[in-house]
Amino acid sequence: MSKQISKYVCQSCGYVSPRWTGKCPNCNEWNTFVEEAPVPAALARKSGGISSKLDAIPLSEVDAIHDVRFSTGITEFDRVLGGGIVSGSVVLLGGDPGIGKSTLMLQVALKLEKKIILYVTGEESPKQVKLRAERLRKISDSVQILPETNVEIISDILDRAAPDLVVVDSIQTLYHPNLESAPGSVGQVRECTSLLTRIAKTKHVPIILIGHVTKEGTIAGPRVIEHVVDTVLQFEGEKHYAYRILRGIKNRFGSTNEIGIFEMHDSGLREVKNPSEVFLSERSCGASGATIVATLEGSRPLLIEVQALVSSSNYGMPQRTATGFDLRRLSMLLAVLDKRVGINTGAHDVFVNIAGGIRIDEPAVDLGIASSIVSSLRDVPVDAQTVAIGEIGLGGEIRTISHSDKRIQEAAKLGFKKIIVPKSNAKKVKSSNDIEILGVETIQEAIKELIG
Repeated sequence: MSKQISKYVCQSCGYVSPRWTGKCPNCNEWNTFVEEAPVPAALARKSGGISSKLDAIPLSEVDAIHDVRFSTGITEFDRVLGGGIVSGSVVLLGGDPGIGKSTLMLQVALKLEKKIILYVTGEESPKQVKLRAERLRKISDSVQILPETNVEIISDILDRAAPDLVVVDSIQTLYHPNLESAPGSVGQVRECTSLLTRIAKTKHVPIILIGHVTKEGTIAGPRVIEHVVDTVLQFEGEKHYAYRILRGIKNRFGSTNEIGIFEMHDSGLREVKNPSEVFLSERSCGASGATIVATLEGSRPLLIEVQALVSSSNYGMPQRTATGFDLRRLSMLLAVLDKRVGINTGAHDVFVNIAGGIRIDEPAVDLGIASSIVSSLRDVPVDAQTVAIGEIGLGGEIRTISHSDKRIQEAAKLGFKKIIVPKSNAKKVKSSNDIEILGVETIQEAIKELIG
């Protein structure tokens, strides 16, 4: 039997080449060729003359079947998935090396004691997996280890036995024998993911794929496999911090705004039930340049400390550095402070940091960032019992934010005495005896209330 020769297809224009080349001769794009497995000639001839017998049906006549989920027993993981693992779904979990992806998945597998879990390991030996399980202080007979990287052998095993959950660690180590490229290449990742997805859909077995992250911080081959899988999760965190954040990037069965927070220990990952209290446990009361803000991640309100340091610049071009916050938005806030409040930082270095090693992209933290900058510049501390939330517009106005009631309840629960909110939000929220709610319209009013 002659060996089938694979082909290379440009992902931009569809040009087909018998070999890989760096630049597409048709559209002149670089690094767009991906290896594809050949279609057998007999199959191609057979499918050429088939006419479909299916007819289109009205949407009202489609049978609606609710998703069948089962809980993993880990609340933070279930929260990000939308309530649990859906039968027949394919989940892609990505993250930096050493962040704890394999540890999290092994904890999920060991937690499901009443279900049969097939753990496919391509990076570690079964002995290494057992050593990790012993560090987690839990061994379960329901977890079956399969040290295999050939995706066709894995497919044959899944045809003979149907486990309740399959974990693949990692998708970059698998290879399809019909492709000549090395494991981890875009073509191999796509073909292996497509084959595992077909198995998951036909046998209704959920599959979790662990994926590596490139130097740019994205999952390897994301444009190739993101549309194939049902859910894409990102496991992120700073190596110098113990906290890890599980964030949903794509989810066909739930919201993509939810996050799960974990803390890394010697015995594995532990759930953080009250993240606001954890992030504020080490804050320094009475120091200038620090403000407490109430941000929202999905349906969960979080109280975070934002810090700013403004110092005289020793160079001709002052520095602007932001950790955990958008640098371009920081430049906008500095321009608004200069134009609307008269606070000029042109001769100062400005450093902004979101304490705890997390990243915040929500505009509602603008007021906290601005007040921290003014507090550090004047060396006057912000009231430690006050929380500030609000989006700052280019005109210096404090704009409306969403879900202000949840933020106020979280601040009151942690014992804060006052919260600064946009005036439009203050009119809609009921007054509370636990916390003073003060509405402001402009940044000048907010700075006066927070710093004086």
